[in-house]
Amino acid sequence: MAKDTPFDPDLVRELATLIADTDLTEIEVEKGDLRIRVARTVTATVTVPVSAPAAAAPAPVVAPPPAVSEAAAGAKAAGTHPGTVLSPMVGTAYRKPSPDAKSFVEIGSKVQAGEKVLLVEAMKTFNEIVAPRAGTVTAIFVEDGTPVEYGEPLLVIE
Repeated sequence: MAKDTPFDPDLVRELATLIADTDLTEIEVEKGDLRIRVARTVTATVTVPVSAPAAAAPAPVVAPPPAVSEAAAGAKAAGTHPGTVLSPMVGTAYRKPSPDAKSFVEIGSKVQAGEKVLLVEAMKTFNEIVAPRAGTVTAIFVEDGTPVEYGEPLLVIE
């Protein structure tokens, strides 16, 4: 080691290479009064997938329930029934097309696959919720103008 250089640059290079080749974030070497510490900053990049915007006329959505919400808990485990229609989004559920109109469906109504059964408003857009299959509506879990969560049971078609 030269007297004008208080440390060995080759040692620093070796330590930097050792850090680069391993998962270490820092290393420190001490010899007498000389102490060399080499560290690197680890930056984590998180990538979040962005889904494509929804089409103008959304297709019927029947998704598995992520977890039974408090509203669904009183619905006799409706999320596990194979005919349960779940909310495809967070929003406000409407059972009627307008406040003075008749409801789309009532308990006992017979529906065909693709028939409109509810509306869910999200961000000032009314999204039609359609029957995924033909059958009879045996339970309705939302009232007109009720807020709903993603995956929340809306009604059952048997």
